[in-house]
Amino acid sequence: MSKTRRNHAPQFKAKVALEALAGEKTIHEIAAKHQVHPNQVTQWRRQLIDQAASIFGKPTGTTPTSDREALLAKIGELTVQNDFFARGARQMTTAERLQRVERENPVVPIARQCAWLGVPRSSVYYQGKPAVSEEDLSLMKRLDALHLQHPFLGSRRLRDRLERDGVFVNRKRIQRLMQVMGIKTLYPRRKTSAPGPGHRIYPYLLRGMTITRPNQVWCADVTYIPMARGFCYLVAIMDWATRAVLSWRLATTLEADSCVEALEEALELYGAPQIFNTDQGAQFTSEAFTDVLKAHTIDISMDGKGCWRDNVFVERLWRSVKYEEVYLKAYASIPEARASLAKYFHFYNHERPHQALDRRTPWEAYTTASWDLAA
Repeated sequence: MSKTRRNHAPQFKAKVALEALAGEKTIHEIAAKHQVHPNQVTQWRRQLIDQAASIFGKPTGTTPTSDREALLAKIGELTVQNDFFARGARQMTTAERLQRVERENPVVPIARQCAWLGVPRSSVYYQGKPAVSEEDLSLMKRLDALHLQHPFLGSRRLRDRLERDGVFVNRKRIQRLMQVMGIKTLYPRRKTSAPGPGHRIYPYLLRGMTITRPNQVWCADVTYIPMARGFCYLVAIMDWATRAVLSWRLATTLEADSCVEALEEALELYGAPQIFNTDQGAQFTSEAFTDVLKAHTIDISMDGKGCWRDNVFVERLWRSVKYEEVYLKAYASIPEARASLAKYFHFYNHERPHQALDRRTPWEAYTTASWDLAA
């Protein structure tokens, strides 16, 4: 029996995309509310962001066609562009090529776009089942807690650990959920893959370095935050020496925009550090993120793959946030999570002393000019 293809009106897509952009609900909640796939919600949100700038663009004049030489030059230019487009498409993944297909009021028929991009037309119209079920959400909370306690456990050992607790799960399912959550087993790996186009990997600059003052080194990371229904992601910008959280954002996707917003806020409020250290996540290797650092002449440092010690203080921050805040509560909505985390970070910065900081709070250490302690 053939499946009826659903055609969504542009007004409907705009409504869903705006709701996702507002960040008041998780992608899972929005998808369930409007009965669409979570991947569609993410895609429409990205399309809205990418095309928003065109609203303010100036209209361009038409190219005259009466001049034969100008017309031939234009044809030659388009031929080169099409050849470049075809070569570029072959270097993309199937998912990236599918995202390039123009589905709404296409100038070029979808069948021809699929032929150019080398993807089956059925993949464009396919609508799968919801990406994350309620059962998966419950399992993801268990996996998050286990990963926080034992980040070296891979999918096989996580499966074995869950079986000891009476939870029988296929290993491939664990791998899939870990990918959705954005977590990876931490262990030394071989360099088996090169960074994607435009995603340069920078060297680790902190090895053997003594970090003794505020704004000498900042670091950042993203972690998974479980909720009563669905999940979201938390990004934090931290001062390495004082452990002070300078800015943070909650996001419904793992895209770079929330990381860029948090970075820009920290730079505006506290100036620029000498070095900025992150892992090799796509959010931090993206040009959108690294261009901000370069514009402020900040040296970029990146951890080695699987080397949790290279960014150890952020990992300790996540442990504190989750055991002292997240796991004690079941956030019902994004606004509730945002308000509760704001209170916790105020407590963390201003009221929670650290033994490594001579029993001072991170904010006392960050704002005391005479503070000096090797990290």
